[in-house]
Amino acid sequence: MRKFTLLAAAAATALSLSACSEKTQDAAETTAESAGNDVANAADKAAAATDELGDKAAAAVDNAAAKTDEMADKAAAKTKQEAAEAEASLHNESVAEAKAD
Repeated sequence: MRKFTLLAAAAATALSLSACSEKTQDAAETTAESAGNDVANAADKAAAATDELGDKAAAAVDNAAAKTDEMADKAAAKTKQEAAEAEASLHNESVAEAKAD
């Protein structure tokens, strides 16, 4: 009878431990899922921030290109004007006549 009592107590202890182990596994699984979701959310936010920075950088490059084109056009116009003035002076003619040549 004593062996039976010890065996029953051991079985009850094993069942209790397996129940605790199952609860622990469930808690660990929930924690892992939560951590995975946190990582996924952080990755999504980082991707969105990277996209936003990329868009800002592209806009800055476009703006710089437009300004460069504008400055090049102004420089070309100034050079053309100065060339016409030099030709007019050289040929004793008006700047308009030099531009027409």
